[in-house]
Amino acid sequence: MLRVSLLGEQVIADDATGAVLTRSPRSVALVAYLVVHAGLAQPRRLIAGLFWPDSTDAQALTNLRRELHQLRHVLGEQPSLAVTGRDLCWRDTPSSRVDVREFDAARRAALATGDARGVLTHAHAALAAYRGELLPGLADDWVLAARAELDRQCVELCDLICRTPSGDSAAALAAARRRIRLRPLEETGYRTLMRLQADAGDRAGAMSTYHRCASVLERELGVVPAEPTRAALQRLLARPGPEVGRAAAPGLVGRAAELARLGEAWRAAAAGHAGVVLVRGDAGVGKTRLVTEFAGLARAEGAVVATGRCFGSAGQLPLAPVAEWLRTPAVQRAAAALDPVWRAEVDRLLPAARPVAGGHPMVDAWQRLRFFEGLARALTAGERPVLLVLDNAQWCDEETSAFVTFCLGLAPDAPLLVAVTLREGEAGAGAWITQLREDGKLTELPLRPFDADGTAQLGEAVAGRPLSEPDRTLLHAATGGFPLYVVEALRTSASPPAGRLTGVLRARLEQPGPAAREVAGLAAAAGRDFTLELLAEASDLDADTVVDAVDELWRRRILREVGGGYDFTHDLLRDAAYQQVSPPRRWLLHRRLAQGIELLHAGDPDAVAAQLAEQYARGGRPDRAVEHYRRAAAVATRTFAHAEAIRLLKEALALVRTRPPSGNRDRAELAVLEALAGPLNAHQGYASPELHRTLEQSLALAESLDSQDSALTALLELWSSQFVRGRTAQAHESAERALSLLAPGTSPALSGSAHFIVAGSSVSLGRPAEGLRHFELGAERTRGASTWPIGTRPDIHGPAWAAHAHWLLGHDDAAVASSAEAVERARAAGHPYSLTIALAYAGITHQLRRDRAALSATVAELRGLCDRYGFAYYREWALVLGGWARGGAAGLAATQAGVAHLKAEGAFARMPYWLTLVAELSAPGAARATLDAALAAGEARDDRWWLPEVLRLRAAHDADPGPRLLAAAELARAQGSVALLRRCEADLAVSEPS
Repeated sequence: MLRVSLLGEQVIADDATGAVLTRSPRSVALVAYLVVHAGLAQPRRLIAGLFWPDSTDAQALTNLRRELHQLRHVLGEQPSLAVTGRDLCWRDTPSSRVDVREFDAARRAALATGDARGVLTHAHAALAAYRGELLPGLADDWVLAARAELDRQCVELCDLICRTPSGDSAAALAAARRRIRLRPLEETGYRTLMRLQADAGDRAGAMSTYHRCASVLERELGVVPAEPTRAALQRLLARPGPEVGRAAAPGLVGRAAELARLGEAWRAAAAGHAGVVLVRGDAGVGKTRLVTEFAGLARAEGAVVATGRCFGSAGQLPLAPVAEWLRTPAVQRAAAALDPVWRAEVDRLLPAARPVAGGHPMVDAWQRLRFFEGLARALTAGERPVLLVLDNAQWCDEETSAFVTFCLGLAPDAPLLVAVTLREGEAGAGAWITQLREDGKLTELPLRPFDADGTAQLGEAVAGRPLSEPDRTLLHAATGGFPLYVVEALRTSASPPAGRLTGVLRARLEQPGPAAREVAGLAAAAGRDFTLELLAEASDLDADTVVDAVDELWRRRILREVGGGYDFTHDLLRDAAYQQVSPPRRWLLHRRLAQGIELLHAGDPDAVAAQLAEQYARGGRPDRAVEHYRRAAAVATRTFAHAEAIRLLKEALALVRTRPPSGNRDRAELAVLEALAGPLNAHQGYASPELHRTLEQSLALAESLDSQDSALTALLELWSSQFVRGRTAQAHESAERALSLLAPGTSPALSGSAHFIVAGSSVSLGRPAEGLRHFELGAERTRGASTWPIGTRPDIHGPAWAAHAHWLLGHDDAAVASSAEAVERARAAGHPYSLTIALAYAGITHQLRRDRAALSATVAELRGLCDRYGFAYYREWALVLGGWARGGAAGLAATQAGVAHLKAEGAFARMPYWLTLVAELSAPGAARATLDAALAAGEARDDRWWLPEVLRLRAAHDADPGPRLLAAAELARAQGSVALLRRCEADLAVSEPS
């Protein structure tokens, strides 16, 4: 059985097994064309001209034959596809299932059925088949025509469900909402939804629907809802007397030059030069208003426009603006055509598909770039130019700014423009903006307040009448020419107050009635997007009063409708409203908001964990705040937002440490510290001093609480930090302590990891035989484990490192086999980080054997992985090893750069070894100094495994090499390093007098 999916998803698959047969856009589009014209033979010449319009007739027919050959190879002898020498035809047969045909059959059945039950059964079946628009992302004329007709038929079905009597109000509401998504500019859908919501007793929902309708019409068409829609609201609110209108929104005034510059940036981006335009200025100067106007013009030209906002308050999930972009319907439709591997990355971010917990931050850090690539592909999947708006970038989280930079680097030729607004004088948004400026991808547009004439022009537009000369002078003096204050001052219907910044906003907030002012304070405490349900849950007022209050605030343009909820029309209005709430009242409001959020999101607390943490912290419940800070940090880590996870956990740690000393406090602190280690590791690296302090604190607490598993985990991670920083003896002491904590009930992952770290530091201390034994134990005990506490897989990392022990012991063949086993196992695991480790250690193995050809091939692959996934530490290994293999001046420069980078990162492990590679390429004087530095580093850091070789090489620069060679040989013999002893003995034989 064949399954052909053309609505939302584009794939042809085996319906029985689910195996994908093809996702080729051309093949799927060809089948779609035939399906749309099912039963009608389509001439080959016609199809060839449609699909290859820029080719000659002969070439187009050749292209069609080639495409048919590939399609027949994929589909086999499928009877639904009839192919002759003259034409092609799709026929419905029992051997194939096509979502377009299923939709059409169910739709026809719904229209032909007489009873209500049958109508609804078939109509719902049709809507279930209609999972998205036809071939999203394609814009050929025949696709657009077919898509529009299918879209019209889906709207018709939604209307049919809404007007057919049934006891299923939820299904009718869902159909009405779907109709609005399909026809967002038709008021009929909004009125239908309002009626259904009112019938269900959801007065608040009906009012929000009206607000959404009005906002969409104003933004897209510049009009207010028609009289029937306004009348529906009046009936809903049962408001006596004449209709109370909404304050008029002024058109854009006085920004023609700035708008023209934005247009220039847009045309350059649409031509295939992706970039960023930065609109910067003081608060209230009109940055958002200007970019909103610009976005409307781009949308009118057919662009995909997506808007995301940053918030100054905590409680926002990392990458929240990117999530807003991805929820834009046009983006969702285009992204539906992505391969599953990229859609899975998008699903990490969107709440509809929460990622599961698990993994280790350092191991999984490589996935961050693939995650970013999936998001970038989703945003640029369509054929239309894309405008991404990022509002209030002064509060941009680190992950969002990193993603924007990544996206522009990934697709520099995409028709993509990111329009950013940035408030002057605020911290944040510095480094990434500076980087974009240096890369030449940034167009800057400073925005200034209006002069006296511009202020008067805007004032007259808002007032709807000419202003007298004294009023003009007073308006400019009171507002400073800031558009926000001009608009708000004139909406007070009184002379502007003298307090230019705060007085204007306070006067505006004094206009609403008492209930509306109370709700405004509650909304300000909520901080950002909030719903009517939350306000009603957290307020002292009854639900109807809250509904009326929100409507009043909306009509006065203090609140605006945003994505099904509400927000203040400007951040400064929110700040002013919050300042009018007394401190004791704020404490109470935050606690009520936290309880309301928790109640309303009981089924998905992850989505609001950061909000809950903030509200509970401000509401005087630090115990509850700590719990939610930890949850929010876990959510951040799953989307690789390690900087945000660190911030959240530090907030939790500060709250825990305010508690009086007790066992419970120590346990809570240990839990936070254990959670903090992973993000610190991923964000700052193993050599981070902060990570080291955190692990030492965890170990001390674990020991005081007699928690052996926690102590063992802390020792494992502490070893990694100590070893990478070059503290070999300390690392080995931690490893031995970890080994002593093993008990019969210890998990294989912990047990195997303990043996692994003992092995690693043993080799570095010059005990290869001891190290080899523990490597084998570690690999054996962790084989098949799903988690690895030290961040790497001992069953891969162990054999990779054991190869060095084998070589030192003189087991050359075993070294080659162990190294190859690690690489092979890493490839089979399909885990880039593990493969990177295996290749890096294989590179050292090849260098020890002085096999330059094998080393060069390995380093090339290693460098590719490091560049793709951002593995800085092993990238330096590739630089040093590759430089040694290359030789000459260029090779020396590479090895020196790699060593310098390792030192800068605080990664001093194996430093004597790295320095000898530099010395081998250096002139005699420099080589001697470098080898002296290698000896000093080895002695100071107990990094002893390579010291015999350092001594051997240093002896070559002595007038009498004998004494140093004897010392090298004695040290190699003591360590059991047969390979290094052989080198020393060979040099001794040459140095002896003949």
